[in-house]
Amino acid sequence: MNSLTRRSFLKGAMGAVAMVGFDSIVQAAQVTPVTIERIEIFPVKYPTVMRFKFFEGPTSGTGRAAILIKVTADDGTVGWGESVPVPRWSYETFEGAISTFENYLIPIVTGMNPFDLKGIHEAMNREIANSFSTGAPITKAGLDIALHDLIGKITGRNVAELWGRSLPDDLVLSWTLNPKTLDEVEPLIEKGRERGFENFNIKVAPDPEFDIEMCKIVKRLAPDGFLWGDANGGYDLSTALSVAPKLADAGMEVFEQPLKANQLTGYQELKRQGALPIIMDEGVISPSDLLEFVKLGCCDGVAMKPARCGGLVSSVQQIEIMENSGLTFLGSG
Repeated sequence: MNSLTRRSFLKGAMGAVAMVGFDSIVQAAQVTPVTIERIEIFPVKYPTVMRFKFFEGPTSGTGRAAILIKVTADDGTVGWGESVPVPRWSYETFEGAISTFENYLIPIVTGMNPFDLKGIHEAMNREIANSFSTGAPITKAGLDIALHDLIGKITGRNVAELWGRSLPDDLVLSWTLNPKTLDEVEPLIEKGRERGFENFNIKVAPDPEFDIEMCKIVKRLAPDGFLWGDANGGYDLSTALSVAPKLADAGMEVFEQPLKANQLTGYQELKRQGALPIIMDEGVISPSDLLEFVKLGCCDGVAMKPARCGGLVSSVQQIEIMENSGLTFLGSG
């Protein structure tokens, strides 16, 4: 890959404008207070057209389960969000998220000021408590996103403007490859290219030989594309240390979640090895988690998923931490 392609991908993923928050917007909006009149949820299952291993399971069939959240303010303004529980990726289930909304989150948030995001998150975290990190973050994220949509409509601003950021002219995206066999790699790349994709995210682990060959095929077919490898915690430490230099030689640019989320000393070893930039995912839920991992020298950056982090409030705080620490973040999810 040439350096220009890599820089443009990371620039598109990272942005360049410091956060300033939106306290002034909140204060202005609270001159005419609004309240949340009602919250409705709509469980759905999207049909899928390609394989994705985390959507497979005894009850999932071929669909992707999600819960749409509709928040209506007392002035009639409506905001929409979405929660995407994926039990093979996290512990949150479709049925559990529905119960959490109906029995816990909706009763306590209804009647609150939608601009009071800090107070709403504190209320949600009292009702569904934290353990090691934020409790039920994927479920809570859908409500957080719906509130941002509501606030944006009331103030006439998009989410970037709410958080003091600017939209790039171009947003560079990658196409995920999740093949069962190496013969499937080329057709999957072609499907991506038909849709305009030039950069590729590959699912790796637990078979290092398969993964190295897949990298080589992708780099042969897309030599100028950004190659992002995601193991979803599928390697043990000795395998990850052994395969990381070989994946780098095969053209991989970043190594996402090579180990399970709680193997912090293993992440320290991989970062010290320095074969590839180490990007964390599943283990980073709250800003306090990220601060600890940065202090411990566990990572070079994070694959930022607002759905995993409990929503945009937490995600923005984490982006600020990474920018201030000189770390990389890649938009994901």
